[in-house]
Amino acid sequence: MLIRKLFKFENAHIVRNCTSDRCKRSIHGHSYKVELLLKASKLDHGQMVYDFGLLKGVIKDLYDSFDHAICFWQEDNSEYIQACKTFSARWVSLPVSPSAEQFSRIFFYLAQQVLKSTVTQNGEGDVEVYSVIVHETDTGYAQSFAEDINNAQMGLLALDQIIFSEQIESEWTDPSMYQHLKSGLAFENPVVDLQVNV
Repeated sequence: MLIRKLFKFENAHIVRNCTSDRCKRSIHGHSYKVELLLKASKLDHGQMVYDFGLLKGVIKDLYDSFDHAICFWQEDNSEYIQACKTFSARWVSLPVSPSAEQFSRIFFYLAQQVLKSTVTQNGEGDVEVYSVIVHETDTGYAQSFAEDINNAQMGLLALDQIIFSEQIESEWTDPSMYQHLKSGLAFENPVVDLQVNV
């Protein structure tokens, strides 16, 4: 069974080496919509794949990190990168170009890492990320699946290579959560007092 949670954010970038001249030479922004699709073969005690309320924690904080931020590829011009850091308090440094395709991979990867590090406590089953869809505009989107995440030809993703500015980290519910995620510490979902025996 699948469930879908929608996230929204505003973001600016340049997509180097693309065909469109405007996109590769000028900073521009989009109103992004991110659809996170989770799957499981069994339901929890609340008869859900995964409680939507749980997605308002670490995953929401990570996705919200991209809101009103500028994203840049670590391989871009060093002067451009320094300007992004100098003139924007909210920036994200990425190991891949900030295209819609790569955003879909990054958001898949981040959610995947959080779920792998989460101790569930309400009978959740084999919950995992099924797909992520990133809408860059009303007419175009990119969608990634599990086989796209570790695809070296698309660029390797690693937590220590996705770098958030100090301003972004300071706005998280837990400013140390990303360090916890990178170091493999577990996140614990709340314990649930069952109202009806299952």
